[in-house]
Amino acid sequence: MGMLRTPPHLPFLDGPAVMAPKLRPIDEGAWLFPDTEAEAWLEDKRRLMVSQRDQVCAQAGDWATDAAEEAAALVLNTQLSAPLENEDVTPIERAASTVSDDLCVMVPRDGQFVLGAASLCAPTFWSLKENIGKPLSGLHSLLPQGGTELSSRINRIFAGLQSGSVLERFNWTVQLGGERFTPSSVPMKRALAELNEKDAASDLFMRVERQTIRKLPETGAVLFSIRICVDPLPPILADGEMKKRFAQAWQSTAEDVAAYKGWPHYQHAIDWLLASA
Repeated sequence: MGMLRTPPHLPFLDGPAVMAPKLRPIDEGAWLFPDTEAEAWLEDKRRLMVSQRDQVCAQAGDWATDAAEEAAALVLNTQLSAPLENEDVTPIERAASTVSDDLCVMVPRDGQFVLGAASLCAPTFWSLKENIGKPLSGLHSLLPQGGTELSSRINRIFAGLQSGSVLERFNWTVQLGGERFTPSSVPMKRALAELNEKDAASDLFMRVERQTIRKLPETGAVLFSIRICVDPLPPILADGEMKKRFAQAWQSTAEDVAAYKGWPHYQHAIDWLLASA
């Protein structure tokens, strides 16, 4: 294994994991670049887009076509790598093939924003096939308290978003292994149950979602981008201050949020890692 990189984002330094949006404005030039994950992920992502296309790309209906095309054009105008050029590739697939980020197009419909089209190759325990065409309230139904308040807040944020502005937020969790295409958490939970705490701890990874949203001026849809960063957790926590800050964030995360993220399955491994020198 080569030299481990410094992880591009360590959101646990900002405190416990929360469900609140905590969006902040960023410069448009920092929207998709630098693409910190392209070298590690883009080639595998492009292969996945071909081999498992039905699982990672979807459009809800013709009503989402204009928004999907507008979103794709926005990304393709900023991309640096050559897009996939298969004959039947959709605009959103072409755009998604140029960046490590997943792209979800939220289309305004009947007073709600609906997942109209997406290329989603690195889902965090989430199935695109099951969720395409759902409104925000449906996408968040498994969150604590059914996600009702969060969905309403995000709907208001999407509705009030001004074109030209880019908002960013981070979400984080831990996982077993460094896989990015993880539509289900079941395999990891099964593997965790069979490992002792030391072996589980040695294969823990920090999984960070860097999310952005921006309004599409012509259709009024919102382009939601998700970049997944995965980095081994033990080297991060080898630094005493990092370990202390991680422990504070992990232990102060609300019980319902931790349960939603599946953290009780990892508790034995985290305890071992935090107790080790």
